[in-house]
Amino acid sequence: MLEPYSKETPSTSPPAAPSAAAATAAAAATTPPIPANGQQASSQNEGLTIDLKNFRKPGEKTFTQRSRLFVGNLPPDITEEEMRKLFEKYGKAGEVFIHKDKGFGFIRLETRTLAEIAKVELDNMPLRGKQLRVRFACHSASLTVRNLPQYVSNELLEEAFSVFGQVERAVVIVDDRGRPSGKGIVEFSGKPAARKALDRCSEGSFLLTTFPRPVTVEPMDQLDDEEGLPEKLVIKNQQFHKEREQPPRFAQPGSFEYEYAMRWKALIEM
Repeated sequence: MLEPYSKETPSTSPPAAPSAAAATAAAAATTPPIPANGQQASSQNEGLTIDLKNFRKPGEKTFTQRSRLFVGNLPPDITEEEMRKLFEKYGKAGEVFIHKDKGFGFIRLETRTLAEIAKVELDNMPLRGKQLRVRFACHSASLTVRNLPQYVSNELLEEAFSVFGQVERAVVIVDDRGRPSGKGIVEFSGKPAARKALDRCSEGSFLLTTFPRPVTVEPMDQLDDEEGLPEKLVIKNQQFHKEREQPPRFAQPGSFEYEYAMRWKALIEM
């Protein structure tokens, strides 16, 4: 499985900030927990903050798309002020948007680590008869860059794509031995810059090094590889119950389902 170069930070960066789990534990040790009933969440959180300097990487860009959270199942009467108070333990919010008619909103925190802590602590928290659903918002201004030359680093990738607009993050993807895969990710601060990069690179030949090897650029697939599909969210219709009559198993050789499955497998591998 490919992983971002130097765990998504340049190889020369200082030690990374704590993981979400470690950060959450540290935060819990220094701040009282949020009440289970959620009714007084805003007032209880007021005045409580995490020691932010412990969860900020040196030189890290703040209030980026990577620290933007989607908050679903909001009460219809929630206000922007209440939303800010709900998250104020995790630092000052840079953006708050609430769609009251549809019961969801967005909030942008200072860093990714703080957003991870908020997500872990507030997801499924009850609030006035509803359970909050906290997820990372899709990054709509991110691009996948392919055909990267071998000697392109995170820094060079960011420098190259900065001509199209402000880059929040640029990462060269490497394999488990640290060797570049020829693929990278560039995240812009806004859609116009991403669209400009996509159009310009599609129309022309964008070269990053001496060798005339043009990169190709495409919108990055927005996949949820963190939450996935929990059992509680699967639609329990008639087809569901029919499919679940049999448990996971290997088909018995010689049986009808074995022959059928092997033909299906052959089609997949074509």
